[in-house]
Amino acid sequence: MTSMKSPREKNAGPAEERPSAHLQARILAEAIPHLIRYDEQTVVVKFGGNAMGDEKLSNAFAQDIVYLKQSGINPIVVHGGGPQIASMLQKLAIKSDFVQGLRVTDKPTVEVVEMVLAGKINKEIVSAINRQGGKAVGISGKDANLMIAKKITEMPDPQSNIMKAVDIGYVGDPLEVNPHIVEVISKSDLIPVIAPVGISREGETLNINADTFASALAARMQAKRLLLLTDVAGVLDNSKQLVPNLTIDEAREMIKSGAISGGMIPKIEGCIEVVEAGVEGVVIIDGRVPHCVLLELFTEHGVGTLVRRAEHKKSKA
Repeated sequence: MTSMKSPREKNAGPAEERPSAHLQARILAEAIPHLIRYDEQTVVVKFGGNAMGDEKLSNAFAQDIVYLKQSGINPIVVHGGGPQIASMLQKLAIKSDFVQGLRVTDKPTVEVVEMVLAGKINKEIVSAINRQGGKAVGISGKDANLMIAKKITEMPDPQSNIMKAVDIGYVGDPLEVNPHIVEVISKSDLIPVIAPVGISREGETLNINADTFASALAARMQAKRLLLLTDVAGVLDNSKQLVPNLTIDEAREMIKSGAISGGMIPKIEGCIEVVEAGVEGVVIIDGRVPHCVLLELFTEHGVGTLVRRAEHKKSKA
């Protein structure tokens, strides 16, 4: 079997650009305990935001995923694609509206969503990982009934928080996760790349929010970590400084006090649910930082906001 060629071998620059032996030793000394900690563990990574549209960031992300696999970790990539879907809908002159951040998805729209997510974007990410020496396989939540979902028919009113009936079309919430296909892929030298498209019990294609999809999968697989790549640095305090660690109780208190507000509230509430479901930690990371995945997992302080149980608050270890 042909071994994967490492990104470092493929992209090594002139000797003068490489770090000194002393610096390399320091880097290894810091990284090795983390490599041991994550050995043979599952890490689910949701890839989305501006990083998907930036070639350099996409290549750096692909390198990170290959490094994880080569280090004995089982990375699982779930990707979004909102901007790309919007662009295709515009080209096809299909109107698109949103309700509380979710795209209203009628029959023509869900066909475009599946085409863009499970087709174009999925294969672009697969190709990027393969170019960096990995062996990626693209699937969607419909494959082997990975993600069975139900249509969203009610949502909480933003003002009263009372559940109200809605009709947003073919948009789903996870109902049942069957991870067998992902486990089979991950146990080999392959890397699964998953489009967040699910299927209902009636056989309907459903568009699922990528964060929601990744969270449900991570919880079902009892992943060591769920990394959510976003376009923000993480959770900021009242002084606009990054909060590196949050216990569940602290996160709820920040929501209650208003320190966490707007679109960050559902994201943090989702993180809490995943941790309570058994995932050790969920991290909100700025995907605009090159190699943010490696920096988060293999350095002591990481680069985002870690949400986890109270007894593990003091360390990202």
